[in-house]
Amino acid sequence: MNVLRFVPNVICSITKCDGYVARYYAFKSALKIKWVRPEKIPFYKPEKTGDLGLNLKVTSKDFAGRFGESKELQDANEVVKKLFTLEYLPEMETRKMKRNEAVALVRRHELDWGSMEAKLAKMTAIIQDMQKTMDKFPRNAILKVELNELIHKRKKFLGYLRQWDYKRFEWILEKLNLVYKPYPPKLLPVTRKDSLRKLTQKHCDEIVQKKLDAYKAELTLKQKQFFKEKSEKLAFIRQEELECELEPTITEEEIQEAKNKYESL
Repeated sequence: MNVLRFVPNVICSITKCDGYVARYYAFKSALKIKWVRPEKIPFYKPEKTGDLGLNLKVTSKDFAGRFGESKELQDANEVVKKLFTLEYLPEMETRKMKRNEAVALVRRHELDWGSMEAKLAKMTAIIQDMQKTMDKFPRNAILKVELNELIHKRKKFLGYLRQWDYKRFEWILEKLNLVYKPYPPKLLPVTRKDSLRKLTQKHCDEIVQKKLDAYKAELTLKQKQFFKEKSEKLAFIRQEELECELEPTITEEEIQEAKNKYESL
């Protein structure tokens, strides 16, 4: 059995407090394993929420609302037309257009605003707008709370939809370009001790795998000689059985198979 042996280093620390001296000992592993605490990802980042981005065609040159259907605006001056585009209107109009287009991707009919698909599309558009705002103003506490609540609400709705209709759940993920990340069954804190245990186990598994690979390569090199000897011995046994007028227990196919394996190697 392969055992990873190491001799720990003893570390002594002496502290003084109010005239008293205390001595502490600790063990330091000799394994060259370095653990770096993983960087904490904010909850609103797309890596956490699973938002891969909506493919919306809303640009700053588009008319806001239903102004594009106005016949008077089509014949107006270019300067007047620009005043009704999203570039010269409040940001709220752009967000509203994105929200409407996101709902149009999944809605059942033109007046569908209350179905589960429409609600999820609306929440996704709002979440992605809030994420951009949080990148600019990460200390906005009110927006942070609202965004956190909306992310959890959408995740809860996605969980319900997954239970009700899995095909519809997959379809909504594809349409909204989302990755569903359910809550883990058990929340475990990231600690140095537990992480070092896992890294040590991984290091031991790699050592065992390297030895197994080396042993496998050694056996592969010996296969050619093995099949050569096997074909010769099988042919000898068959010849002896025939000379003794016994029914042969070895067929010609077995001998030929051993020869073919020898030639292939």
